[in-house]
Amino acid sequence: MNPETPLIAEAGIELEIGGMTCASCANRIERKLNKLDGITATVNYATEKAKVTVPEGYDPQLLVSEVEKTGYTAALPKPATRKDSANTPGDDQESSDPELTSLRPRLIGAVVLTVPVIAMAMIPAIQFPYWQWLSLALAAPVIVWGAWPFHKAAWTNLKHGAATMDTLISMGTSAALLWSLYALFFGTAGTPGMTHPFELTIAPSDGAANIYLEVGAGVTMFILAGRYFEKRSKRQAGAALRALLELGAKEVSVLRGGQEQKIAIDDLVEGDDFIVRPGEKIATDGTVVSGTSAVDASMLTGESVPVEVSEGDAVTGATVNAGGRLVVRATRIGSDTQLAQMAKLVEDAQTGKAEVQRLADRISGIFVPIVILVAALTLGAWLGAGFPVTAAFTAAVAVLVIACPCALGLATPTALLVGTGRGAQMGVLIKGPEVLESTRKVDTVVLDKTGTVTTGKMTLTDVVTDEGTDRAELLRLAGAVEDSSEHPIAQAIAKGATQEVGELPTLSDFTNVEGKGVRGTVDGRTVVVGRESLLAETQMALSPAVAAAKAEAEEQGKTVVAIGWDGIARGILVVADTVKPTSAEAVAEMKALGLTPVLLTGDNEAVARQIAAEVGIDEVIAEVLPSEKVDVVSRLQREGRTVAMVGDGVNDAPALAQADLGLAMGTGTDVAIEASDITLVRGDLRSAVDAIRLSRKTLSTIKTNLFWAFAYNTAAIPVAALGMLNPMLAGAAMAFSSVFVVGNSLRLRGFTSIAKN
Repeated sequence: MNPETPLIAEAGIELEIGGMTCASCANRIERKLNKLDGITATVNYATEKAKVTVPEGYDPQLLVSEVEKTGYTAALPKPATRKDSANTPGDDQESSDPELTSLRPRLIGAVVLTVPVIAMAMIPAIQFPYWQWLSLALAAPVIVWGAWPFHKAAWTNLKHGAATMDTLISMGTSAALLWSLYALFFGTAGTPGMTHPFELTIAPSDGAANIYLEVGAGVTMFILAGRYFEKRSKRQAGAALRALLELGAKEVSVLRGGQEQKIAIDDLVEGDDFIVRPGEKIATDGTVVSGTSAVDASMLTGESVPVEVSEGDAVTGATVNAGGRLVVRATRIGSDTQLAQMAKLVEDAQTGKAEVQRLADRISGIFVPIVILVAALTLGAWLGAGFPVTAAFTAAVAVLVIACPCALGLATPTALLVGTGRGAQMGVLIKGPEVLESTRKVDTVVLDKTGTVTTGKMTLTDVVTDEGTDRAELLRLAGAVEDSSEHPIAQAIAKGATQEVGELPTLSDFTNVEGKGVRGTVDGRTVVVGRESLLAETQMALSPAVAAAKAEAEEQGKTVVAIGWDGIARGILVVADTVKPTSAEAVAEMKALGLTPVLLTGDNEAVARQIAAEVGIDEVIAEVLPSEKVDVVSRLQREGRTVAMVGDGVNDAPALAQADLGLAMGTGTDVAIEASDITLVRGDLRSAVDAIRLSRKTLSTIKTNLFWAFAYNTAAIPVAALGMLNPMLAGAAMAFSSVFVVGNSLRLRGFTSIAKN
């Protein structure tokens, strides 16, 4: 087998599928592949990928051939590299997608050409002597070239005995064009001065005197618009992987032959020693060879407390060195790193998502055969009753024309446009129509603790002073020393002290004791702030009462810093991640919606239980490793639950992608945001409730729109079958259904947030 092809591993083979226009296409390909011996396939319409498990040694080209027999395209993806990712900006997706590139000019052309066609057909005052011929010149390119993707898909579906929304669009627009051509060239519609009078009477009309070009062009324009914007949102599926790889360092300072030299990250090899200065990203997974520092892993793990590392400790690529200089030996590079493994988890989770069945296609699958049957019965009945062939065909074609609902093209896009626009005003960004299906069924909400339920930032929560020590004095001195340190815990203490006592005094003789704390001179006093062991080095010991308070705080998972001066330990400062003020209200609202909240965290059980009790969550899953979060979501799904996940860290990205509905806090990492279905801009957990409520309301609006889009036209089919459909009635049915759909969608603008602000 060609080494360029993907390896056949336990996860199987992944194919990139092209040419799918709806969920039924994915179903068709999946059924075809699963008929092969020893093959298990899952085809995902949203990500346009097929995940196939095959026997060892199976030639993947056979799968490609099988998909191509079904009328679609398949390709074996090229192995991605970090360089490829870095050179593929997210904004360039459109130019790299031929289908999207093809849709854009079709849409622009359709809008430019269709607007005057609709205006001339609906406004008799501007119907000049040869207006019908101008309409033909403008509408024909729209119906033939603009609607070509629909015609092509309809032909593919026809070959496989299926009918979708594409079939309905192709059939209706083609019938409108062909009958208009007949009326213009062989009937009386081409006569100079022909007009479509503005009358809505139901009466037999001469089919050869009427044209339906505005119906064909209008339907094409509206549905092209819906398809284009849906396609654009769908192309974001791969952005999470790009964002993950972009997190890593691009260059690294490596030590070779005793000399420091800068090289590209792709040139780093296992065993290389490299330097990480304060503020720099750690280039890859490795072991500390020399130096001590605090490493900020919040971007990767979501946990806010920096991790102290020294010689012999393992560090992870893409985390940030927040303290001293480190020399690290690379132990894992490229696809073996934790970051790359998370990228693989995100990809697997996205590919394995349940397929989204679009309601319009399901309705079309029933509606199209019925329309064709009614048209055939109409033709037969008129001929059987002895009417002329022209009259019989007029009635049959009128059935096909009126059955193509213009409002169908507006049903989803307008509700999405208004719903997502209203969401954006409220700080809720919904990524596309696929998202809405999931919100209706969600019954469980998994909440990441740090940065989601809590602030994700270290805050000074308590000060315990020894007997005889003034609290304000302790805060002044501790704040002055810690303000000179860049450590996140030090900054939390300095900020808390400033808020309580105001301006901090001047510091001199500042010294940073790596891994232990800091010391300095304030108002002539030598102040030591840090670990209890640092104070012990100068014979300063905590009193029994303060030591007991320290032990109690540490049992709750909080970070404790001791302080002493003039040779005496004076007290402790307690630093912790605090619960957001709106989290409890949000959890209560989730329960009111019938959702079961679950707290998920890597913290210890005691900390997790305390936070859960504070906000009203009963179910807690604690001490979970970052890579295990996706397993927790999968387990809940296997239990029959439909899971929404709310998170903000890189470690949440695979779980967000795996969940039936992923919601990312906009205050979190880009990776989490890209892997999610909904982004909550404000970082307020109440936004998650708003997102679910708004999504459900938008989905309900779309369903109502679809019902009326079909209902108006279905009601007119009997009129058409009786030969009483005049052009104005056809246009009015189209206009009224469209106006209703738009008006119904606009009601979403009145949606209100639960937030009382």
